[in-house]
Amino acid sequence: MKQGLSLRVSQHLALTPQLQQSIRLLQLSTLELSQEVEQMLDENPFLERTAEEAPREEFGVDVADAPPPRDDDFTTGPSATSSTDSSSAAAEADAPPVDATEAAPDWEGDGTVEMAPDDSEWGGDAPASSNNLGPNDGSERADATELARSQESLQSFLHRQALSLRLNESDRAALRFLIESLNDDGYLEDSLPALASGLAGDDNDEFDGLVHHFQVALGLLQSLEPVGVGARDLGECLAIQLRALAEPGESEDSAQVRKTAIAICKQPMELLARRDFKRLATLTRSNEEEVRSALQLIATLEPKPGRRFVDVERNIVVPDVIVTRTGQGTNVKFRVMLNPEVMPRLRVHDIYAGALKSHKGEGSQALSQRLQEARWFIKNIQQRFDTILRVSSAIVERQKSYFVHGELAMRPLVLREIADELGLHESTISRVTTAKYMATPYGTVELKYFFGSALGTEAGGNASSTAVRALIKQFVSSENIKKPLSDSQISEMLKEQGIECARRTVAKYREALRIAPASLRKAL
Repeated sequence: MKQGLSLRVSQHLALTPQLQQSIRLLQLSTLELSQEVEQMLDENPFLERTAEEAPREEFGVDVADAPPPRDDDFTTGPSATSSTDSSSAAAEADAPPVDATEAAPDWEGDGTVEMAPDDSEWGGDAPASSNNLGPNDGSERADATELARSQESLQSFLHRQALSLRLNESDRAALRFLIESLNDDGYLEDSLPALASGLAGDDNDEFDGLVHHFQVALGLLQSLEPVGVGARDLGECLAIQLRALAEPGESEDSAQVRKTAIAICKQPMELLARRDFKRLATLTRSNEEEVRSALQLIATLEPKPGRRFVDVERNIVVPDVIVTRTGQGTNVKFRVMLNPEVMPRLRVHDIYAGALKSHKGEGSQALSQRLQEARWFIKNIQQRFDTILRVSSAIVERQKSYFVHGELAMRPLVLREIADELGLHESTISRVTTAKYMATPYGTVELKYFFGSALGTEAGGNASSTAVRALIKQFVSSENIKKPLSDSQISEMLKEQGIECARRTVAKYREALRIAPASLRKAL
């Protein structure tokens, strides 16, 4: 093989550390962004959080998709950023990812330690607010997260009840251990021998003693509120609740129905889910009428006793964007604004930056890079929110019918339409609409909710899949519960509305809406 030298000219895209951070921040959820901010505050001494109100940095939504300016371009006003190439960020978003571990990030620190005009606080015009007013004069504000944290857990509720029981030390410890072993639904997932084996090891005598104490403690646990807690499976949970319904003056018919219901709970739960009346009647030695009455009684029970104690903080969705309605009739308009509660208020620490300005000794270049990194972080966060605002405004403009008439008026929309309108790349729109939420007059929804495929209509137009799902939900909610609609019937009803939707598509949409099949929706 002959060796030789050759010269080749090629072009390639490389993501700078600034753009890598900008893209990464764009796809973070509100919670993840909060964690990122906290980490940056811990690592960078030049970055600080402030509660003081200050004018918002005029970076502007007009150039939200453009890469931030160079270090020597840090000035306020839109004129400093309007000349930036607005397509470079979108183009570089398609470039192959760069391994950040290959080299340390270069934040283009040039030794400049002067306080830039835009080093003041960003987001200062967004004071935290809440709609939860105090009960007295309305001046006190309660945070939803704090209210969620104050909710009592299932374990705390049970421990409080256990204090009123007169138990010896061993039984009290066993009961405490079982309470702590419950899952969020109030079930004891592990068997008593398995729990005892984990504590006793190979000691058989201790194992037998622990099993005995656990059996006593289990009886005590299942006698506590909420009724059904401490069950090992669904059948036992329902049976505990049925036994608790017994009353001294109970009629003979009610007692028989309750007895049949308890017998049904001892059978495989698949029969109960399928409502196999004949099979259940045979297994419980009852007639079908008694089985129907028993299933009606079972339907009133709580399958998850610990449901109301689940920490509601997990279910809180804080919207990134708030849409408010103004005007009436034909003059109705919708105002799109960022949620001030999710916008971090950050600024460059002016004392440290001033100290660095007067210090030109060893290590000043590294500190200058940290200062520049803090500046870029603030600008990238601002760019993130500006891009979210631009995309949200475009969505509201396209889906105005939804905000006026509801989800039945949703029109088909794909990511490319918004991308073409804003001059961004489709992947950028995908990042913006993932895990970002909008508060609308019809509730808080994810931005991706507004995007849906199109279904053909007899008139030659298109109907949004979101609107079709809403129509299916409306059909099911108004159906005769004694004769629920099948998927084929729903498909025919949609055709009567001029929407071509196959039975399989109806079944897919119904499952996505978590609507049970017709056989399970039928009234007993």
